[in-house]
This record gives sequence, C-alpha cells and structure tokens, in this order.
Amino acid sequence: MGIPGTWRGVINYYNNCSDEVKKYFKHLSSLIQNYPLDVTISYLFSRVELAHNTTIYCAAVKLHRVDWALATEAINKQYITRKSFEDFCNAILGKNIKQDTITKIREAEEIRDKIMHGKIVSEENKRKAIIDVLNYAENFNSEVNAIAGFRPFGPLQGFKGRIKSLDKSTSRWILKGMGFNAFQ
Repeated sequence: MGIPGTWRGVINYYNNCSDEVKKYFKHLSSLIQNYPLDVTISYLFSRVELAHNTTIYCAAVKLHRVDWALATEAINKQYITRKSFEDFCNAILGKNIKQDTITKIREAEEIRDKIMHGKIVSEENKRKAIIDVLNYAENFNSEVNAIAGFRPFGPLQGFKGRIKSLDKSTSRWILKGMGFNAFQ
C-alpha cells in the first residue's frame, strides 16, 4: 500500500494495525486529528524510544535472568544511540534485527530529524514517517516475539514468566559483558 494522501488515510492505516500496536500508540488518532503532524511524529518517536528501552530491559531480564533492578539502573544510565541500540539488540537477543525492519525506522528517523531541526518537510513525507513507524512497530514486534517471546510495542504483563533472576553480583557482570557501563 502506498502513502495515504490525507491524514484520514493515515488514521485508516492505523485502524488496520494489530490491536497491540493500536493500544501502544493509543493517542495517535486524536493527535492526527487535532494537532500538526509534527506533534504526532514527536509522540510516535517518544513511544519508539520507550519500546527500544523496554526491549533491552525485557530481553536482559527474560533471556539472561538479570536482576530487574540492576537492568533498570543500567538502561537508565546508559546513553543509547540508534547504532548502539542495534548493538545491544544483537548482544542481548543474540540476533540482528532484519535489515528491512531497520530500514523502515531509519527512513522515518530521517524525516523526524528534519522536523526536529526546523527543516521544511512535506505533509506527504510526514504521513510516510507515521506509516513507517507503524510498520516498524508491527515488524519489530514479530521479530522480537519470535526470538524472545514478548512484544515491545504491546502489553508486557507476565513477559518474564516464573524464571528466577540471578543474584545481583552475577547480573552486574552479565550487564557489563553486554556493554553497559553503569557499573564501571
């Protein structure tokens, strides 16, 4: 499907997303209707960043049994760039995210960056960025679910199961080995 020609088309696209993605971006429809698309894009990317941090946290806690409090501390103290997020995903999930998925978010990030730096961006490109983020969320959810059994752009109740966490000392060493520098 191409890029919708109007904001109503973007809302229709959003309404056809999975329930979990719609719930994750629950304010999207209202923002599109009531504010400039720039505001919507800012909202989307704040939620994407949250999902990225959540991915790293949940994967460390679930797959590597890291203590949840130390994982939270490590992630909150770590400066995570777009590139380092990919590196953390690879280290923690044990697999790279598919290039098609990465390409979708990179294209949307380029548009977001132009908006945030005060450049002129066409309404068509703004609509494209929104669609790209929604597609990214769907694809990223599928990939992470296949690898780790949870969906970062969705509800996370019970993501860990009954797995017992490792002690704090061991968890600290595992997080250091993954590249977190919070405990230097």
